[in-house]
Amino acid sequence: MESHDIAGFVRPGFEAVQKAFIENFESRNELGAACAIYHRGEKVVDLWGGIRDKSTGAPWEESTMVLVWSATKGMAGLAMALAHSQGLYDYNERVSKYWPEFAQQGKEKITVRQLLSHQAGLFALDQHVDASVVTDLDQLALVLARQKPTWEPGTRQAYHAITLGFYESELLRRVDPKHRSLGRFFQEEIASPLGLDFYLRLPEEIPNHRLAPLHSHTMASAIFTMPLALALAGMNPRSRMRRSLWCSEFALDKERIFARNLEIPAGGGVGTARAMAKAYSVFATGGQELELRQETLRQLTAPAMPPLHGFHDECLKTDVQFSLGFMKPDSNNAFANSSAFGAPGAGGSFAFADPDEQVGYAYVTNQMGTYLMDPRAEALRLAMYNSIDQIAPQYPPELENQTHA
Repeated sequence: MESHDIAGFVRPGFEAVQKAFIENFESRNELGAACAIYHRGEKVVDLWGGIRDKSTGAPWEESTMVLVWSATKGMAGLAMALAHSQGLYDYNERVSKYWPEFAQQGKEKITVRQLLSHQAGLFALDQHVDASVVTDLDQLALVLARQKPTWEPGTRQAYHAITLGFYESELLRRVDPKHRSLGRFFQEEIASPLGLDFYLRLPEEIPNHRLAPLHSHTMASAIFTMPLALALAGMNPRSRMRRSLWCSEFALDKERIFARNLEIPAGGGVGTARAMAKAYSVFATGGQELELRQETLRQLTAPAMPPLHGFHDECLKTDVQFSLGFMKPDSNNAFANSSAFGAPGAGGSFAFADPDEQVGYAYVTNQMGTYLMDPRAEALRLAMYNSIDQIAPQYPPELENQTHA
């Protein structure tokens, strides 16, 4: 089927998702995008369309991949969960048990759970690093180990926008018998076995014509679409939010569109919606393909555990619930049933697993928006839940105008 330069398919009963996808182009300023949904292990939606490259007018194609910013955290979180399932570490153990050098600067009591849930106070690096340090994992490990928490770990939450992935990767290198980085572990243990076009470390052989360059709005527009405190923090180069984003710029490349052979596991993932939805679907349906232990799934679906002072995030300036590398639904952001886990990305990309409904959902775009939860992804999500005859989790009335404009 094709309409408004849209290609792909939807299974009978999911036509509402196709309609919402088309409406994104007609009334929500979509440029190029893809949406994929698995339900009960079956692919029921696989749509793509629009413009891949605005400068040339090249179309978005079936194999087009795009940088998804922090939606990468979800793919990294799945890899960390698989490592947990393989018995490589315990969520409740201290990080320093596996990585002794981490115990510097008051970090000796930080647990893996606290670290993965943005409760370690390590949301930014005091030492500025360049791309050469990021690619030298031994050197990066020294920088990470020397970092001092901003406050007592476990007391407050602050979004580890980029550092989360660096710390995850070094922890994994310490516990993996093969000492693999997070990008390599994800590729070998999840992406390759499942046949996924998603990379935490984009290889050289991926040609530019498969990649969709990103197009951004001005930050000033965020004043009208984001919570005011967050929008203002985003404009202040000294704010915690802006500091937490240091190193994210290394994911972009003027000549190659996106950087090759560079891992930013919390914000540099490149891939398709189809790949993300399938990965989440495997976890949402029990994980048999990856021999996932049920205890790991139980941990992922359990409620988030707050730090001492609650879920108010010192970077995002609002209440958000994080657990084990993922965002969890809550009353302020009821994106799915309470068992769900996923990750949104700056600009609009969003993907998650909903084990209650056995759903793997993903939406990716190259037209970056400035919403905390993008209305394009919201329209598709709501259409999906309506299609499976469920009442879609709704935002509180006070957020309706913001999120459904």
